Amino acid sequence: MIKLFPKLNTKNNEVALVENGNRTTYAELNKKIDEFAKGLLGNRSDLQEERVAFYIPASCDYVTTMHGIWRAGGIAIPLNVASAVSELEHYLTSAKVTKMIACGDYKASLSELCLTLGIELIDVQGILDKNEGQNLPTIDPSRRAMMLFTSGTTNKPKGVVSSHKIINSQITTLADAWEWTSEDVIPLFLPLHHIHGIVNILSCGLWAGATIDLYKSFDISKICDSVATGRYNLFMAVPTIYVKLIKYLETLPEEKTYEICRGFSDMRLNISGSAACPVKLFNQWNELTGQVLLERYGMTEIGMGISNPYHGERRAGHVGQALPGVTVGLFNDKHEHITEQNMPGEIRIRGANVFLEYWDNPQATEKSFVDGWFCTGDVAVIDKGYYRIMGRSSIDIIKSGGYKLSALEIEGVLLTHEKIEEVAVIGAPDETWGEAVTAFVVLRPSASLSQENLKTWCDGRMSAYKIPKKLRILDSLPRNAMGKVTKSDLKKLL
Repeated sequence: MIKLFPKLNTKNNEVALVENGNRTTYAELNKKIDEFAKGLLGNRSDLQEERVAFYIPASCDYVTTMHGIWRAGGIAIPLNVASAVSELEHYLTSAKVTKMIACGDYKASLSELCLTLGIELIDVQGILDKNEGQNLPTIDPSRRAMMLFTSGTTNKPKGVVSSHKIINSQITTLADAWEWTSEDVIPLFLPLHHIHGIVNILSCGLWAGATIDLYKSFDISKICDSVATGRYNLFMAVPTIYVKLIKYLETLPEEKTYEICRGFSDMRLNISGSAACPVKLFNQWNELTGQVLLERYGMTEIGMGISNPYHGERRAGHVGQALPGVTVGLFNDKHEHITEQNMPGEIRIRGANVFLEYWDNPQATEKSFVDGWFCTGDVAVIDKGYYRIMGRSSIDIIKSGGYKLSALEIEGVLLTHEKIEEVAVIGAPDETWGEAVTAFVVLRPSASLSQENLKTWCDGRMSAYKIPKKLRILDSLPRNAMGKVTKSDLKKLL
């Protein structure tokens, strides 16, 4: 039975969280979580998987709320604080949320919506004040613990439900694979409504007894100042963050740049994830800091499934091999298992890390599994024993002239052009090719580039069928709240 989840040492006086200079020890955090859970229960003995949503940025209150809901027997539903209030209605109604927890201005912004939906709106201190000292329930590991929503790029977002046991598996797998210890100190600036921030950083850190510096957003100057002092020995980010860091370093005096790069160099590990890391970026970061980025693969439904090794070769453009306890297979359209090298197939996953269900959507749950394998919708190849992601089958795989082309690989080549700052590639409907490779390019400031010159440049670097047949130059690429390029929006521009 799991009474405390994840594991927190009640007698540990080491620092767990640092928020705006305020330090909270594990013992203090554990006590606050218990008091919160008891206040949330009121006169009940168990929340019995009641859905409790919270709209709180990275903070001690966030950690208290999530763990407090778990300990009280509820299902925790963290929401994106960057979302417009109008966007939240789908999440709240589909999950049948009964309580919403928020603080300060966030609470005020939700009052009308919660009133309309009949949801009780409360803040953390209000719940702590209700603590009457009752006992907490003993939670069976098989019970539902958390609901995260998919990005909804192709359909309405679905609620991905995981049990305590599943989250436990996701955490312990990474804690072992990436050798987390109580000596680790890491900044957390990623949004806390998805798996990367919640499991990979926050939960793994707390499980290991590490120290986590909490940032409500990516404060590049403050974080880099701390990096320069040698505070952090572990760093996890998305590729966009590494791009921003490189650009920021270019604006600094040489001495300051050296101090920051040395700070990154001294870390035991830098990790990139949530989107493909371009080979160019991988190499740039290595040249600047000496760090070989560890790229991995995961998604909301599975946590992390594949990773480059902590010890051993980390290959640019590859996500590595299956993590311990995770079974990975590639399958073709006929559901046949692919074992040949460089043969594209859909990634399918089995293991204790795989989610329980899509909330209140048995049809979608059933459709996402074939013979016990979870079908990710991502296409990859096995390249000398390592998985290399080609992209989402729905948006990143272009079927052109009888070939299956990876938009991500074409983007990687285009990004090596000295005048190109950003690029996104999609397949546009075409009578001759089926789908024509179409590139949307953002140029570096003051740069100019014609379609003809770009195609000439591509001639010596890509096979003829991969060269973009259509090209659009934009001032910027459309992005969602996570900073990811929305290729569905790009298709609307055609």
